[in-house]
Amino acid sequence: MDFYIISILTIVGFIAGFIDSIAGGGGLIALPAYLLAGVPPQVALGTNKFQGTLGTSVATINFIRNGKVSVKIVLSGIFFALSGAFIGSKLILTLDVEVVGRVIIFLLPLGIFATLYPRQGVMPFKQLGPRDYLLTIPIICLSIGFYDGFFGPGTGSFLTLAFYTFLKLNFVEANANAKVFNLMSNLGALISFLIGGKVLFILAIPMALSNMVGNFVGSHLVLKQGEKVIKFFLIIILIILIITLAIKYF
Repeated sequence: MDFYIISILTIVGFIAGFIDSIAGGGGLIALPAYLLAGVPPQVALGTNKFQGTLGTSVATINFIRNGKVSVKIVLSGIFFALSGAFIGSKLILTLDVEVVGRVIIFLLPLGIFATLYPRQGVMPFKQLGPRDYLLTIPIICLSIGFYDGFFGPGTGSFLTLAFYTFLKLNFVEANANAKVFNLMSNLGALISFLIGGKVLFILAIPMALSNMVGNFVGSHLVLKQGEKVIKFFLIIILIILIITLAIKYF
């Protein structure tokens, strides 16, 4: 890794964090960028998980400080989010490098869908019961946690949609609790990647720092009208990245 590539990827990290804080989907930018820089797929996933964990922590702390996180929801799903992510990351580490590259290409559109799916309005209030805490939340956290460990991008969006749809939380509450579980699943996967030696720290550290700055700057800007514009350019960038990766791995 020469200084030029590290510098470019650090800028990408800032952009990914900035986009993630406003429209979501920052990992959809960072992960392909690692691959195009020549980072092996499993190492790209592990390195992306490192910077994503620190970036997500910024938003998570803000939600907790503002009292938008339910302790009961977190306690009922935290173990399953961690476990699912750890299992998913263990599985991806057993696959061949070329296979992982192709898997990533096929899963990118899934992450794009989760990021761009319309999420607005307020669902009718629903009082959560024992079934939600003992069954619904654990299933959501285990399955999406597994996806996060196996791939990752779009996890926060999937969690938000699941809490919004199945638990009937309003969008703010769904997004706040999703951030906590996204952080937990990131940690679960990161532990697995660290054990497997799949985190490239020479990239992970500057990318994480720039991603956190991007999250901080984006979260403090009033850009509600700009979200649609950002999503438009996000789609264009992702199409180019997917085509480039397809040429690389097929």
